Amino acid sequence: QLSDSVIDRMKEPSSPSGRSQSQHRSASGAVNDEELKKRIAEELALEQARRDSEAQKRRLKQEQMYVRDEFGKILERERISSNEHLTRAILRERAATEEERQKAQRFAKQLEEKDRELKKHDAYYKEQLARLEER
Repeated sequence: QLSDSVIDRMKEPSSPSGRSQSQHRSASGAVNDEELKKRIAEELALEQARRDSEAQKRRLKQEQMYVRDEFGKILERERISSNEHLTRAILRERAATEEERQKAQRFAKQLEEKDRELKKHDAYYKEQLARLEER
C-alpha cells in the first residue's frame, strides 16, 4: 500500500539510474534487491508506525472529548441537583416564614381581643366603683 512516490524514493539512492540496474543484473543486483527489500520493509514499518501513532492520537483525542463531555454532563447534573435542593430549601423557608407570619397575626388578634376584654372589664369595674362611691 505504499504510494508510488515512496517506492521511487526507495529505489533512487540504491541505483543512480533505473536503466543501469535493469541492464546489470548480477550478484550486486541481488544485493541491491535485498537492500531494496530491506528498505521497503523499513519504510513500511515506519509508515505503519506513523499510522498507528496517528490512530492513537485520534483515539486519545476522542477519549479526551468523551471524558470532557462526561464531566460536562456530571457537572450539569450536579448543578441541576443543587438548584433543585436550593429551590426546595427556599420554598421550605418561605412556607415557614408564612406560617410564622400567620401565627404572629393570630397572636396579635388574640392580644387585641384580650385588650378589648380587659378594657371592658376595667370600664365595668370603674362604673361599679363609681356607683359604690355614690352610696
